[in-house]
Amino acid sequence: MQAIGYLEERRQQTMARHAGPHLGIVAIVFTALKFASLFPVSAFGFALGVKPPYFPRPTAPANDITSYFATHSAAILTCAFLQFGSAIPIGLFTATVVSRLRFLGVTAAGVYIALFGGLAVAFDSTASACVLWAMAHSGISQDAALVHALYYVQYAFGGPGYAVPMGLLLAGVSIPAVFLKLLPKWIVALGLALAVTGELSWFAMLTPTLGFLIPLTRFPFVWLIAAGFALPVARVRYSQ
Repeated sequence: MQAIGYLEERRQQTMARHAGPHLGIVAIVFTALKFASLFPVSAFGFALGVKPPYFPRPTAPANDITSYFATHSAAILTCAFLQFGSAIPIGLFTATVVSRLRFLGVTAAGVYIALFGGLAVAFDSTASACVLWAMAHSGISQDAALVHALYYVQYAFGGPGYAVPMGLLLAGVSIPAVFLKLLPKWIVALGLALAVTGELSWFAMLTPTLGFLIPLTRFPFVWLIAAGFALPVARVRYSQ
């Protein structure tokens, strides 16, 4: 009887599961909202009747930037609304993945780096959406100087301000996963490559020609979804 009780206790400990939202589903919700925010202001929405001009690049002439915000208020409001919404699931993903890593036995600083990076992504995404929302209103969109200034504030939050901390989130999860073998090698390799790209996008604040690096880290959907489904939910515990 004692042996049976020991085996039952060991089996229960082995089946310990982490309680929290499903990371893969949260990542899918984030992906859906982020993609949806692009439809009103980019070529992604062409099938829905969205026609050029699209959301201006930072290198666009000042007149083009001002004109776009003065004539596309509905599209910008929709984009801001959906972008604001996407900040919630990325924040939930960050909190859950950090909790999961701790549950799985990760004690390295990487989990807290991931926490810092992920929360910064959520906050910067929220700030970018709020600036966009303000720019869509007629009292502001008609002021060329103000629109131009706010556009670069929005770009700072939604560009390098988003991509750099996203890189920290990816690295903070991927590096501990290497040592504990928590994720497949291809997910780790992709996460590290995107993390490096995210950190390099910081230089886009000095050289706009490096702006092409930002979209690579702004939309790491494959990694988020793959890691969300692949990261173990249960841990093996052995009784003394």
